[in-house]
Amino acid sequence: MKMHVDTAYRSLNKYGEELCGDMVKVIRTKDSVISVLADGLGSGVKANILATLTSTIISTMLCEGASVEQAVETITNTLPICSVRKLAYATFSILQIYDDGEAYLVEFDNPACMFIRDGKLMTLPSEYHEYSGKTVYECRFQVQPGDVLGLISDGVVFAGVGKLLNFGWTWDSVAAWLTKATLKEHSAPRLAISLSQAVNDLYMEKPGDDSTVFIAHVAPRCVVNMLAGPPEDKEKDPVMVRDYMRAPGKKIICGGTSANIVARILHRKVETSLHYVDPEIPPIGYIEGIDLVTEGVLTLSRTVEILKEYLAHDADDYYFRKLDEQNGASMLAKLFLEECTAFHAFIGRAINPAHQNPGLPADLSIKLKLIDELCILLEKLGKQVEKTYY
Repeated sequence: MKMHVDTAYRSLNKYGEELCGDMVKVIRTKDSVISVLADGLGSGVKANILATLTSTIISTMLCEGASVEQAVETITNTLPICSVRKLAYATFSILQIYDDGEAYLVEFDNPACMFIRDGKLMTLPSEYHEYSGKTVYECRFQVQPGDVLGLISDGVVFAGVGKLLNFGWTWDSVAAWLTKATLKEHSAPRLAISLSQAVNDLYMEKPGDDSTVFIAHVAPRCVVNMLAGPPEDKEKDPVMVRDYMRAPGKKIICGGTSANIVARILHRKVETSLHYVDPEIPPIGYIEGIDLVTEGVLTLSRTVEILKEYLAHDADDYYFRKLDEQNGASMLAKLFLEECTAFHAFIGRAINPAHQNPGLPADLSIKLKLIDELCILLEKLGKQVEKTYY
């Protein structure tokens, strides 16, 4: 069974610093996801540069087939050791998860990876190797759907030191918190943001060090199929609906015209909810056999805004309260962000005159532009995207 890995991370800058000394890089190859968390020495601009170079060099080299030994050697020869403290330029963690479930973990002086399965903290086998004078911890193991893995920088385990906690939060306490959190929630975005918020609270919103949390969730495959817009040729209505209904996975429809086409072809009724949760977003509808039916342009536009807010790292606990609201846009965004692993859009090219701005050519349909923008955002979120036009 092919695995899908959802990833999310959040960083807190050391209080008073504009740049973070930690850096996360996530690269999706044809058969794996490579994630690198680098922690630059010190804080501020210098640490940011060191962490950026380290994470970029490692992720790029591994993506191109180089070994960890080659990557570490390159970093060692590229970036100098601090002449004052005689410490490495940056510490790092590497987590590569393949589509078949094989996982490869490499750690150099970062807090250990937290591997949680079925609400229990798992012990990972340890092997130590020396590359270019650096002692590196390596581990190979298998993951399965539902597993949660967490990488953190040392600012997380020092949270609250000398203030709320004498010795900081400690790795064991962070691991216990994350393990307990997975009993209620598996969503990588929610876990990353909740853990980062807990760290910020322990620092009393004045972090004493750059603090980064990275979460990987091995998610069960969930394809979301969306039908939006009528075909250019009305005679292709049955073909479009047939292809859409035969596609495996969840079914959503965006747009009243699209909903009516599906209902007509399938000989089913469209029922509209009378429950307005948000006066700015039209109510959802219901068709037997369809998971979610929403209005078109207004709902898609708001959905795109919600996903942009998350990708801009503006999301917090309040963001997820909005995401849980029962309006069409929030329901779509939640489905895309937390459940969807692959997205297939069935797109009708017919232009709705009501969606046109005066003076613009007909091919610049607002809905088509919104769907294109949505697909770009989903690809940034690591989802597989496919589009079929009619």
